[in-house]
Amino acid sequence: MIWYAIASLTPAVLLALACLFGGVWPLAALLSITLLVFTLDRITRRVLVRDKSGRGISLTLAAAHFVLLPLGVWALAGDQLNATDKVLIFLGLGMFFGQVSNSNAHELVHASNRWTRRIGTAIYCSLLYGHHVSAHLRVHHIHVATDADPNSARLGEGFYAFALRALRGEFVAGLHAETKHRARAAALPIWTHPYVAYVAGAALTLGVAAIIAGWAGVLHLLAVALYAQMQLLMSDYVQHYGLRRKPRADGRMEPVGPQHSWNAPQWYSSAMMLNAPRHSDHHMRPARAFPALEVSPDSMPILPRSLPVMAALALVPPIWRRVMDRRVARWQQTA
Repeated sequence: MIWYAIASLTPAVLLALACLFGGVWPLAALLSITLLVFTLDRITRRVLVRDKSGRGISLTLAAAHFVLLPLGVWALAGDQLNATDKVLIFLGLGMFFGQVSNSNAHELVHASNRWTRRIGTAIYCSLLYGHHVSAHLRVHHIHVATDADPNSARLGEGFYAFALRALRGEFVAGLHAETKHRARAAALPIWTHPYVAYVAGAALTLGVAAIIAGWAGVLHLLAVALYAQMQLLMSDYVQHYGLRRKPRADGRMEPVGPQHSWNAPQWYSSAMMLNAPRHSDHHMRPARAFPALEVSPDSMPILPRSLPVMAALALVPPIWRRVMDRRVARWQQTA
């Protein structure tokens, strides 16, 4: 488990130092989540050890998130750092919250323990994206790789068009699915609706930002949260681009299989993101803890580069399509 801890917690520590002291730390923090990840993925082929649990690391990362978020707001909104430091810290925070905190919150909301799930939900709420919990659990995992899932990118759809569609689509789809789910139970007070908690969590986060640094704190929180949300959507875009389940004779879709998610087996980026790039296995076994997730290149679509590299490539849709569309076609033909 040591490499999961090193890869995921190193950027958090460096970002905290960057917020507190500036100097060399902002650049070191940004490089730890970009160049270091790229380099270690390329020059080594270490195999991550399988394990049954990773809850200790997940809870440690959750604690780090709730320290780093207000610290980041304070650093960005204050006048103790120069403009260059703030730009580097902003980029580093957005990437950390979008890639590491998101992956960790995703792991936590799939847990069987109620309080663990609530911690994961709180992380999403602090990024003003609480509704993603309902959209992910009640829509994405049921309708993945179909047009009914807003977070499954269509073949030929660029990231920017996808992001605009998914931002609205998953909020509405999650709300509809959650309300429909509650309708099957006995009458429940409106304040127990998860969306009430999502809004309240976002309001609380904005309130804390205002206490820390006034309107400047609120504006910087909004900017960091939006950047993190784009990282989350980028992850969904890359991991499901173009892949589709086929309809069966009875009109229902075929079951989710290994061929319905893109995977990236590179070791260090996988460790940093708690094996989120091992995405096919997660969709087939959502309750499986992240250290136990597996990749099988023979039966699972494999991205040509690591998830962070492919995410950067997706920012240029024509190049992305040139690289990916033929790979999608090949998997759709053989599936």
